[in-house]
Amino acid sequence: MDTMKRRFLMGNEAVALGALHAKVSLGTGYPGTPSSEILDVFNLLGGKAQWAPNEKVASEVALGVAFGSMNAFVTMKHVGLNVAADVLFTAAYSGVDGAMVFVVADDPGLASSQNEQDTRRYAVASGVPLLEPSDSQEAYDFMRLAFKISRKWNIPVILRLTTRVCHSGSIVTPSPLDDFEPTPTFNRDIATHVMVPGHAKPAHYRLRKKLEEIALWNEKEGPNKIVKDDDSSMAFVTSGISYMHLREASGNSSIFKVGLTHPLPINSILEFVKDHGQIMAIEENDPYLYESITSAGGKLVQTPKAYRFGELNVTRVKNMIALKDEEVVAPTAKPIPPKLCLGCPHMYTFELLKELDCSVSGDIGCYTLAAMPPLSALHSQICMGASIGVGLGLRHVLPKEKAKRVVSVIGDSTFIHSGLTGLAEMSYNVPSTGHVLIILDNSTTAMTGQQEHPGTGKKLDGSDANKLDYEKIARAMNIEDVFTFDPKEDREQFKAALIDALDKEKLAVFIIKRPCILAMKKGVK
Repeated sequence: MDTMKRRFLMGNEAVALGALHAKVSLGTGYPGTPSSEILDVFNLLGGKAQWAPNEKVASEVALGVAFGSMNAFVTMKHVGLNVAADVLFTAAYSGVDGAMVFVVADDPGLASSQNEQDTRRYAVASGVPLLEPSDSQEAYDFMRLAFKISRKWNIPVILRLTTRVCHSGSIVTPSPLDDFEPTPTFNRDIATHVMVPGHAKPAHYRLRKKLEEIALWNEKEGPNKIVKDDDSSMAFVTSGISYMHLREASGNSSIFKVGLTHPLPINSILEFVKDHGQIMAIEENDPYLYESITSAGGKLVQTPKAYRFGELNVTRVKNMIALKDEEVVAPTAKPIPPKLCLGCPHMYTFELLKELDCSVSGDIGCYTLAAMPPLSALHSQICMGASIGVGLGLRHVLPKEKAKRVVSVIGDSTFIHSGLTGLAEMSYNVPSTGHVLIILDNSTTAMTGQQEHPGTGKKLDGSDANKLDYEKIARAMNIEDVFTFDPKEDREQFKAALIDALDKEKLAVFIIKRPCILAMKKGVK
């Protein structure tokens, strides 16, 4: 494939191409909409890509590559950065010897997420640079720029995407490849790579110095753009996809478009603000630009607070400019609530849990849809891996008869992601009534697009890999009652064993194994 040809690409595809042309040695991550396609495309383009058990592990592997003087990137959705934050914050201190980029896809509007957190806040808190592309061309360009910034200042960089950039397409013209070829080497620099307090204190000073230098560079050479129109009554500061909505909504207006949004080119922005009358910040989610500019002394028009919720579009931006409050518009058609696929293997398990009147502590995955009618059989869901801890907490405090009806349910990919430590907690701090954990093994990471994981026996590219054995894992954590059933073929045996486990005041783990019906179409057994 000639990857240097001009072509129409989705934002995620453009990021993958940018990584390839940045001479990345390894791309790793954990699938999460809207970021999931990036690693698959990187693999198809010929890059080395792999799925990790979770975002923290992926970030650690990528950091190791960067400690080895090579280029690496790690992909995740915004909530995945919570899992990887431990690595991010300290890697900002240690720095990197090669280059490392966190590709983080935010989800304004909650299309497939449990919150609307804004990754720009993480960049400020951790002290790393953050780039925000507004279309596929910039997704490609900024991915390559992120590696240059990372290598020049020996610092991790965040590329912040949003749903509309990830999944919209536009023309991308690749730029010539750099002559530079990274050479793998590991410098045993203990003072830099070992973040004990004595080393971390001077590292923090070095980090702030780097940020000062990057801010100066951003003022002079950063990927920012000013669109001038001396006749416009209102001027704007914006970034990311909001720029595209603004150009269509405002017509000919003066705009300061920020490309590197942390550290901000604040002096240039303040000069722009002084040169215009009314100035407004147009941005999705948190008022990051507004707060940063006003705290530095800039005078901006404050938009109604309603616009920090959800995705922006042209109509909403027009209303923002007019300072109109959001209007509640009745839907023209009754929406169809999401539900489990027809024939989904999880249906059998949740029907049984409902029949047995269980209080179900659930987790992240397509089985979360069991909370919806007509099943309404999943009663809590917070974050990846939380089903076990929350279930244990309920068992610790509820009256005995109610506690014995509490069951934790987790998917196979989620169990590997962050359920292993929950299982250790279950084995260590045992409630007086014991506990029951059900691992729903459908042989794939179903909700994000059928990706492989350490329990499928396949790598990202489909080649064979070691396959985790959930029964052996449970027994290794000293849980004696471990069962494996097909929820359809073994329904009566499953039911009898579950009733017995609920009645006993012991620990029990059930592996309920039946492939996702969509995965079965691909030959998964």
